[in-house]
Amino acid sequence: MKNFPTKLHPHRHHRTQESQNQETEAIEEQEQEKARCEWDFSLTTIVSSGGGDNISTPAISDALGVIEFDQTNSIIATGGIARKIRIYKLQSLLPHENTGQDQVRGTICLDHARACDYCICTPAKLSSIRWKPGSCGGVLGSGDYDGVVMEYDLERRIPIFERDEHGGRRVWSVDYSHWDPVLGASGSDDGTMQMWDTRCESGECVATVQPSVGGSAVCCVEFNPFGGPIVAVGCADRNVYGYDIRMTIAPVFVLDGHRKTVTYIKFVDNVTLVSASIDGCLKLWNSDNSNVIRSYRGHVNNRSFVGLSVWRKGGLLGCGSENNKVFVYDKRWGDPIWDSRV
Repeated sequence: MKNFPTKLHPHRHHRTQESQNQETEAIEEQEQEKARCEWDFSLTTIVSSGGGDNISTPAISDALGVIEFDQTNSIIATGGIARKIRIYKLQSLLPHENTGQDQVRGTICLDHARACDYCICTPAKLSSIRWKPGSCGGVLGSGDYDGVVMEYDLERRIPIFERDEHGGRRVWSVDYSHWDPVLGASGSDDGTMQMWDTRCESGECVATVQPSVGGSAVCCVEFNPFGGPIVAVGCADRNVYGYDIRMTIAPVFVLDGHRKTVTYIKFVDNVTLVSASIDGCLKLWNSDNSNVIRSYRGHVNNRSFVGLSVWRKGGLLGCGSENNKVFVYDKRWGDPIWDSRV
């Protein structure tokens, strides 16, 4: 008896595969829609130069460039071109703490002068601020437009540390190591990332790195907040570089995928990072293999530093947008799960 070959049915297989793909997409859409419903976002407070009267036209001279929560998530510090560090207690900004205040569309409107706990005047416009680990919210570091890194004692409200090693070129970003808390780092328009010892009054330089061969500006610096010896650096040459702070001769990884300047870099976990760029997207990376896990699009960003924040516990990414909105992404999906005009 002859053995006949088994007949193949490519078209049937194709239809089955196509059907499976459609089912998978439908499930993903349902999960993403479910995620949107899991979160209840709303704008609760607006703090501006003119309180409720000038919300739509804030003073250009008072533009904010950076905002940072302290380690207890109870204190907020802001900085910008007004040459002021303003300190706010989070509870004082929440609606239930401000009964009787004027409200617009259910949103509380406050003036900086009334809302902030106190402010510290700085010698130059600020581009970056960062709370110093282990200081119990008592020390805040800053980088400014004049290329100077400073630390402020918030209890005494005075500067306690200053270094000027970037040749007067703007410092875009400062951060502190969690692996070795005496180390700080700054990234500048001069094309370098410099690490320095905060125990020295003059900020002794520990290492200087020029990630880009062409000397492109270093726009963002972040140490691994989970305690590892890695520092990530984002540059105007469109790349993200990772260095082992124990040996900075060459990067341990290079993340290449953005089409324009990388403006922010944040660790999501010990291996995963998210970057922002003026190419209009965020990218999630696996630093072990330097591969892109996912890209996020929806916000508008083609010229400015619009901010990037990560809520690691909740798996959410937040960023600003040049169309006057705030966007929130669930790290599992490339489309935003929420946006709001502010």
